[in-house]
Order: sequence, then C-alpha cells, then structure tokens
Amino acid sequence: MTILWIDFETRSRVDLGAKGVYNYAQDLSTEVLCMSYAFDDDDVVTWTPDQPFPAAVREHTGQIRAHNAAFERLVFWYVLQINFKLEQFYCTAAQARANCGPGSLEDVGRFAGASMKKDHRGAQLIRLLSIPQADGQFREDAELMAEMVAYCEQDVRAMREISKAMRQMSADELADYHVNEKINDRGLLVDVPLCQAAIKYAGEELEDIERTVVEVTEGAITSVRSPKMRQWVLERVGPEAKKLMETHKDGELKYSIDKSVRANLLKVDDPEQVPPAVAEVIQCADDLWASSVAKFSRLASLADDEDHRVRGAFVFAGGSATGRASSYGAQVHNLPRKSAKDPDAVRAAMVRGHAVVPKFGERITDVLKSMLRPAIVAAPGNVLIAYDWSAIEGRVHPWLSDCPAGEEKLDVFRSGRDPYCVNAAATFRVPYEDVVAAHEAGNSDMRQIGKVQELALGFLGGPGAFETFARIYNMRLSEGEVQRAVDGWRRANPWAMHHGRLLEDAYLRAMRNRGHETRAARIVYLFDGQTLWYALPSGRVLCYPNAKFDEEGNVTYSKASWKPAADAKEWPRARLWRGLACENVVQATAHDLLRFACRQLDAAGIAVVGHVHDEIVVECKATEAETIAARMHQIMCTAPEWAQGLPLAAEGVTTTRYS
Repeated sequence: MTILWIDFETRSRVDLGAKGVYNYAQDLSTEVLCMSYAFDDDDVVTWTPDQPFPAAVREHTGQIRAHNAAFERLVFWYVLQINFKLEQFYCTAAQARANCGPGSLEDVGRFAGASMKKDHRGAQLIRLLSIPQADGQFREDAELMAEMVAYCEQDVRAMREISKAMRQMSADELADYHVNEKINDRGLLVDVPLCQAAIKYAGEELEDIERTVVEVTEGAITSVRSPKMRQWVLERVGPEAKKLMETHKDGELKYSIDKSVRANLLKVDDPEQVPPAVAEVIQCADDLWASSVAKFSRLASLADDEDHRVRGAFVFAGGSATGRASSYGAQVHNLPRKSAKDPDAVRAAMVRGHAVVPKFGERITDVLKSMLRPAIVAAPGNVLIAYDWSAIEGRVHPWLSDCPAGEEKLDVFRSGRDPYCVNAAATFRVPYEDVVAAHEAGNSDMRQIGKVQELALGFLGGPGAFETFARIYNMRLSEGEVQRAVDGWRRANPWAMHHGRLLEDAYLRAMRNRGHETRAARIVYLFDGQTLWYALPSGRVLCYPNAKFDEEGNVTYSKASWKPAADAKEWPRARLWRGLACENVVQATAHDLLRFACRQLDAAGIAVVGHVHDEIVVECKATEAETIAARMHQIMCTAPEWAQGLPLAAEGVTTTRYS
C-alpha cells in the first residue's frame, strides 16, 4: 500500500483557535498557500495554487498520513473539493498520543529527545502570511512564501521520520480513530440562544464579584484568580480553619484553596476562625471559579453558523498515560454533572431576560453551571440517549486482579448488592443489612463513608487520599476515624493491595530484565531499554516513555502532559509507583470497553455524538428511541471476548436536553 504523506499551509479570515477547524475549513475566505507531499520514501515536493493540481494526489487510493489529519481531511473536502474517504486518513498526532507522547509535531520531536530547542519561526510565518494584517489584507511576500514552503516540506519530512520511529497504530486503534472522527463530524447540537443569554448573565455577575473583592481586601487582591489569594486567606484564618486548608502532595504539607477547601471554610461559623471579610472573599472566589461564562462562550463560538453544531470536540487518545479520549474546545469532559431540575423553564427565563435567582438557585453562578450540559440538545424530532456504565472502575479493577478475593468483589456486583454498603459493613463491623436499612431510613453516613472509601482508596490511596475525598463530600473526620476507614476498606478489599504489589513486582522485574515479558495477572510488561511497555487484556499497548531508575531506585519516566521550561534540557519526569500503575491499567481498560462499545454501535448504524469517560451519548429519531436504547443497553452490558467474566451494568436516560 502506497502512503501519501502530506501537509498544508493555509490562510483565512477565520480565527482557527477561536472557531475550530470545521468552521475554518468551510469558510469561503480559507485558501491553500501550499501543499507539501511525498509518496512513501520519495522526495518531498510542493504544489502551489498557480500550478495544475497533481493528478497522483487527486487519484490516490491508499493511506494518507498527516499530523492532526482532520485538518488536511477537511481542507481536501471543503477547500479543494476532493472527497477522499475518511478511512484513508491516518493521523500521526493520534499515533504519537497512542504511544503516550505529546500530540504536537514540535513537542513529539522534543519529547523523543531530538532537540529541546524550540524554533518559533514557523509560528512567525503563520502570523505574517496566514492571518490578515492590521489593514485587513493578507501579506504578499515572495521571500517569506519561499520560507513557508521550506517549513512545510520540513514538517512532512519530520512527520514521516517520527511516525516511522514510533509503534504503529494497530488495526483496532485505527478503527477506533475513524469512529472518533465520525463522532466529530456529526457534532453536538448547541442551544446558541441559551449560551448567549448565559454569557450576558455571567458578565454582569462577574463584574460585581471582582468589584466586591477589591473593596473587601482594600485593593490587596484585584482578582480572585490572583495567586495571592491563597496566601491572603491563610494569613487571616484561625488555626482550626488553617487545618482545613492543609493538603498533602508527594509527602509534603501544602495549603490549598480549591473547591472542597472553600466549601469547608464557608461552613465554619466561628468568626475567630473565618472572619466575615474572609468568608465574603472566599464566597466571591467560589462564585468566580464556578462561573461558566468561558464554557458558554466557547460553545457559542464553536457552533456552526448554520446548523449550530459543535464539531471536532473529541481528541482521540488525548489522555497521555491511558489513551483515554479528551475534549478540545467545547471541553465536554469537564461539564458539571449536576444539571437543573427543569432546564426548559430555566432556559425560557434566561432567553427572556427574567430573574433566575432565587427561583432556580441561590446564586447566579450555580444556575448557569446547572445549564451547561442542558445547552447540548437534540435536533427537532430527535432525542438524546445517554447510557453510562455502573461503577465501571470498581468492576474492572478486581477483574484485572484475577484472584479469588477479586472474584468475591465481583460477586458483590453480580448479586446486586451495594458496594458502598459492603465497604461500610466491613469498616464498622456491622451486618450489611443494617447499613442498607440505615441508608433507606435516611441515615446515609455509613454508606457515604463507604462511597468515599471506594473513590479514594481503590488505587491504593492512604489516609491523605481519603481525607482529600472526604472534604469533597463535606465530611470532617478525626484522624482515628480516617485510619479506621482506610483499614476497613483494605480489610474488605484485600485483592487491591495484592494487585498493586503484583503490578509493582512485574514492572520492576521488567526493568531489570530487558527484553523479557513479565506478567501481573492480566497485564504484561516489557522494557526494551528505553520504553517500559504494558499490554492490556484488549491487546492495546501503552507505555512509560524514557523509563529508568533514579538514584533512589524508583522508576521514573517522561510525562507527556508536563511541558518543559523554555531552557530545559530534558522533558519533565514523573515517578511510577504501584498506585499509579493500578490507576493507569484500570482507566485504560475501562476506556477499551468504551472504544469497543462505540465500534459496535457504529457497526449497528447508531449515531454516537459524544462520550464522557463511562458514558456514551447517541442522537436518533424520537420514533426509534426505544429500539436504539435497548440495543445500546445490550451492547454496553455484553463484555467483549477479551473481558469474559467481567460483569457489566449500564443505565440510560432519553431526553431532548443533555443532563
């Protein structure tokens, strides 16, 4: 099969960053400046619009490789009117991310150690030639254009070299990438009038918040987003309140003013611990950081002018350690889960400019936040069906441990028992039925502890992790109670510590025995002298790049999501430990289930429009909803061949607004 390697340089009056690649490619002002390309290992050549278009490119039926290939695909489709098949495209940025590297062409080269020096000339040329100048006209400069051609050709050479040096995407990975692009092409329908109304409400509220902060702090803080905020609060609260700000990171005591800390500080009634002025500033910070104006603005900006769909929101293999999908632009993965009880009523009030506080919430920021997910809607005559797996990580983890104690945990799910109540029963040494009865009677304290245990301790966290999660759920426990919770969970789930030790032993043995596979239950590790690879039950392969032992005997690796400083000589490194290894294999395996389900749904002709970690969203005609919902449930509750014995359960909702 002949491979076409290709890169475009373009210009447009559309701001690519603000409007997204779909709006950019479809705009009539967008045009190609040059196209550099090569077939297989041939020399790179360049076409410019003053030349006849090369027939060999137009008639190419093989694979097309490009970095961030969606851009090249859409330029072919909309600008050059050449309709290559989606399945012909292979994205080398997706390939880099699938190999746990950074996505940008420049960064992946630096990540691989080719050069840590950053060259800004390419970006400079784009500013000079691809963006309208101050007078609204495009710059015409033959010398600069020749330089642009040279950079475009070099990008093709670099892309080809880097792609060949990396592990190639498997057939399943490539199929998953194509499904992801189909999802991006369909897009999510956005309620643009709602977004515009929300932007207006938020703008007015944010101005008031910032003014209040300046007044209360007498100008010491000009914005609650200021890094001075944490220190200002720390210096003014009492010792008991200060303890609420404590957090432990990498064994170090630090102070935080994150969401859970703010919530706990605002509950303190003692003015000696949290003075009224401090409480007011904390409340302002909570309001501002909870503001959704940026998200609403982004949704409105990215929405297509004609059909109001946001396309290109899902980044294939965007999670650097696990290959999980991430979001771009619309940030669908970061939308608050809690939605308004009656979003249609809130929407009606907002677009009419009516007051929404206190009728729909105590604070405007809370109301706006509750309308982010409902801003995504179904087209007229259609519905959205959202199905998510029940406790997917809590099921995957004991299954991966492949041990009798893990089977006992899986039996909890198979029998329909509540795992949180099981945890609580083991912790408090009371019958399971008593915990359930207390919960049903309205006393959920024990079950809540069981829930926090599952979330905080599943990846081998200790007292510090439990305390952090407990704060999120507004729980304040003594040191003894925290330790009791940790001990209780470990007693109820011995498979977890066992699995962590297995993983650690396996990757350490792999590091010390280059070229030899080591197994930890269902996970296989291999170190090739530079990269620590691990294979999942699905067959997908992930890795810890540039792995090595540090002076203390810990395994460290280059972490793609951490960007180096401008003068750095090495990419930032992270430490691998058994808890992180657990988290990575569990989340990666859970994502494999989502990928498999999306492939199955695509094969069944069911239009997936979005997915968020353990949830899949489809859009269909209202008349077909019952049939499609049943098929979704069947697909998501049927384990693939490589996951036999894993009990799956899923629940769904059918609606016209995402919630």
